[in-house]
Amino acid sequence: MYFSSTGKGGLRVDSRPTFPPLPMSRLVRPLLSFALLWVSQTVWSAPAQKQSPNFLVLLADDMGFSDAACYGGEIATPNLDQLAKEGVRFTQAYNTARCWPTRASLLTGFYAQHIRRDALPGIPEGGGVKGVRPEWARLLPNLLKTAGYRSYHSGKWHVDGSPMEGGFDHSYALMDQDRYFTPKNHQLDQQKLPQPEKGFYATTAIAEHAIDFLKEHAAQSPKVPFFAYVAFTSPHFPLQAPQEDIQRYKGRYEEGSDVLREARLKRLWERGMLHHAELSDPTPPAQPWTKLSTEEKAAFCTRMEVHAAMIDRMDQEIGRILQQIKEMGASENTVVVFLSDNGASAESLVRGDGNAAGASPGSAQSFLCLEGQGANLANTPLRFSKKFVHEGGIATPLIVRWPAGIKAKGELREQPVHVVDLAPTVLKLANVSWPKMAGETPVPAADGVELAAVLRENKNLANRGLWWCHEEHCAFRLGDWKWVATKGKPGELYYLKADRAETRDLAAANFERLQEMEAQWTKMANRFKQESRPAAIPSPSAEVR
Repeated sequence: MYFSSTGKGGLRVDSRPTFPPLPMSRLVRPLLSFALLWVSQTVWSAPAQKQSPNFLVLLADDMGFSDAACYGGEIATPNLDQLAKEGVRFTQAYNTARCWPTRASLLTGFYAQHIRRDALPGIPEGGGVKGVRPEWARLLPNLLKTAGYRSYHSGKWHVDGSPMEGGFDHSYALMDQDRYFTPKNHQLDQQKLPQPEKGFYATTAIAEHAIDFLKEHAAQSPKVPFFAYVAFTSPHFPLQAPQEDIQRYKGRYEEGSDVLREARLKRLWERGMLHHAELSDPTPPAQPWTKLSTEEKAAFCTRMEVHAAMIDRMDQEIGRILQQIKEMGASENTVVVFLSDNGASAESLVRGDGNAAGASPGSAQSFLCLEGQGANLANTPLRFSKKFVHEGGIATPLIVRWPAGIKAKGELREQPVHVVDLAPTVLKLANVSWPKMAGETPVPAADGVELAAVLRENKNLANRGLWWCHEEHCAFRLGDWKWVATKGKPGELYYLKADRAETRDLAAANFERLQEMEAQWTKMANRFKQESRPAAIPSPSAEVR
């Protein structure tokens, strides 16, 4: 037998003729010794495999497309701005228009309707906020365990099942979204914590627990990669923030919504983040600034001051989490992702402990919503808001930084991408294969696509259909065309490359295209119905492989 090096750190065995051994002369012995040493070094000195990246996913709640300074806003977000400077920003990234469907899509790679986490029109079994995922729709932490990852959750949950069942090793779950200062339900590793009395603020607490988990990870599992999912509740209603943060924005919004929207759009244009976009008309219930009463103008300013303070505080806490990762020596190989679960909210309601008469705006005794005028500014220049699938409801800021893997600094990515792309991308970067089976049930292909080449090389994506449905508001995007139908109204058609703000409905002149896109939406909806039916659920003991 004849042994030789493969050139890749291994030995190859070949069948060769054998010959009588030759006497070893003084010349042969050193040569053979050198050869054996070379083979040994070739076999055992192969380059070490690159360490799997860590992941930090930062999710805001009800944050508008242009709220952050690096997306044109006037709110101070230096930490997000630094991430954008050191990474890439997407200009056409999308969520699902609502909090719980986005979370399901983010953590699974499937549209929420595909896994019974949001309803399909006329299909009662389609699911919704109380829908239960099929067993094959596992969450990212469960899938990452096969590669040795430890996973941590801090913040809002709003996914079926519990974080620990979903594969997280530790979880701080803030289950009360109606109280920032005195939540009645928050849990650490699924054990209920007492209601805090003083010195508590939800955004800070979410960051504190995320930092605690990372400190423990550094102490106990320093060589193990981590997946940290930090789901802030800010700036979701009620608008509540520390008074010192609110004070920084006093008087900032007295110029009025019209002037501020124009300023945001101008900054977006100057930074190349929007092409051929103009301001949409104020979406009801928003109105032009000049038509508001003095009281309505004052109310807008107050709400925006608190909204801005909540985002400012979230940015401060993001800075502390990033500092912890830096102190762990993990910044270089941590993929940091920031996005929002839906557009800013135009809702107006009172929940929780109510809105006490005379309460300071933003305090624990107040319950304010951003409402239409503020949402219209936060989503500049786009139409509509949370719950709707026009651009204002589904467009999200998306920032990705990974120094070890993305050499681009401060670049833009204009490819249309969706929150369903996050899970396939994380698995690709972690070198984890998409599961094929759950017990005896085949696992469907992900609805999302992996974006590794988009992140690294700005690679173009092939035209694929992006799909939306929420509360019977439906949309489908193919290339630069978008079909959108508000519940109970005829479909509209927009050419987003020339009209991102959806100001010119082209349906009448392109009726065949409109029908074709609607048919493609229906085809995908029917597939989701078929694949998510209860008969497709394997037994609870089935393992995903």
